[in-house]
Parts: sequence; structure tokens; C-alpha cells
Amino acid sequence: MKILKTTILFAAFILLVSCKQEPKTSGGYTVVWEENFEDSTKLQTNWSKIPRGKSDWNNYMSNYDQLYDITNGNLILRGIKNTMLPDDPAPYLTGGIYTKDKRTFSNGRLEIRAKLFGARSALPALWLLPVDDKWPHGGEIDIMQRLNMDGYVYQTVHSDYTVNQKMKDNPKSAVVVYIKPDNYNLYAVELFTDSVKFFINDTHTFTYPRIETERSGQFPFGDREYYLLLDMQLGGKSVGAVNEQDLPAEMHIDWVRFLQKDK
Repeated sequence: MKILKTTILFAAFILLVSCKQEPKTSGGYTVVWEENFEDSTKLQTNWSKIPRGKSDWNNYMSNYDQLYDITNGNLILRGIKNTMLPDDPAPYLTGGIYTKDKRTFSNGRLEIRAKLFGARSALPALWLLPVDDKWPHGGEIDIMQRLNMDGYVYQTVHSDYTVNQKMKDNPKSAVVVYIKPDNYNLYAVELFTDSVKFFINDTHTFTYPRIETERSGQFPFGDREYYLLLDMQLGGKSVGAVNEQDLPAEMHIDWVRFLQKDK
């Protein structure tokens, strides 16, 4: 009886291990990479903290530890007033991570489950930039941007065609989508050689297609490799001056998944 019990337990263990190793599938896609933010010691394998730059979106970026936290399987990114770093001249500090030089994405579906804590002058963003070209010629894909405390988000593509040539409506390059702002929401994009498709909570929101045109740079996306940015931004042209009364601003990210279409 003891031998039989041990055999059953061992078989159950093998079955459990096999189930854990089985790739997850969803709607004709299979998960090929997943980040659940459960172990902070493993983040450096796929992610780096975004360094400070001179643009609106990154001029307060910092590697200060209090901007980053992993709690209950969530990555928490913060935007705060700088009262902690006297040697840093920035009045505010923001946290963000990206997969640049570590992991890229193309020809598949990228999903991010996140909760946005609204604040005046806050601009949380989930987006993609190209590995091999400068902005805007290589394209930018904004999977989600929320301004201030809005009850809706923006999903947008940018390129030389939309930015420098100002061709934003042929085809439509952005959409506004209402969300339940106090909930976790699932933001997704599908990258194809002929289109970029956007989703929120598995509802298709809009598609940016490749079209026939004499203008250059209309669809730089194609087979290009992109890296992913997750960041908590403060201030800038889109949201105005920082409102300190609402700080700290936060974005909680539950998980990120990349799926590829089943053959």
C-alpha cells in the first residue's frame, strides 16, 4: 500500500510539472514569453531602468529605489516630488523600465495587465520603440497612454508619415477608448507585416494598416524589432505642469506576455 501511495504521488508530481511546462494558448496564440513580476532579483535579465533624457517623457527619470517596488506580484512605478536626493537638480523623480538591448518583439501579440492610479499631471505609458532607427522614422507604438485622471486612454502610432508629414487621418493613427479607471485593464497590440491592431480587455479598438501611397514612411512597422517601455511620467506638454498635491502618482503592472500565432 505504501509503495502504491508513493507511486501515485510521484505520478501526480510529474503531471503537475508537465502542466506547468505546457505553453499557454489563447485565441490561436501561444505564450512564448511571460513576466509576472514575482522576483525582483530576476528583473535584470529582461529589464533595465530607463535613464534620464531631455524629452518631456524622460526628463525626470531616475534609478532611485523608492520609485520601484514589487508587491503582491505587481511592479509598482512611481512619480514623486524630489525631497530625497539633494544632489539631483530634478524637482520630480519618475520610474520606468524597458527591455532595450535585452528583449525585442515583432510579429506577435503583446499583452500588459495594469492598473492606473489617476493623478493630475500624471502620464503613465506602455509603448514600443524600434531597435534599429531613430524617432519617428522607425515608428512608435503607444499601447496605452492616460493623461491626468481621464476615464479614457489613447492608443496611437507615430511615424515620419504621421509626425513630419502630418498624415494622421489617412489612415486614422489614434483612438480614444474609455476604460474602468479603478480596475485592472488588459492592454494589447498585435504586430503584423501589414497592420498594427490594438485591443483593450480583448475588445478590438482599432487597426492601423499598411496602405498604397506615394508618400514615404507610411508603415515602418512591418518586420521591425521593437523594445518595450513601461513608465510613469509626470508633466510635459500633454498634461501641463506637475501638480504636487496628487503625488505620488503610481502605475501597477500585474504581468506582461508575448504571444505568437499558432501555425
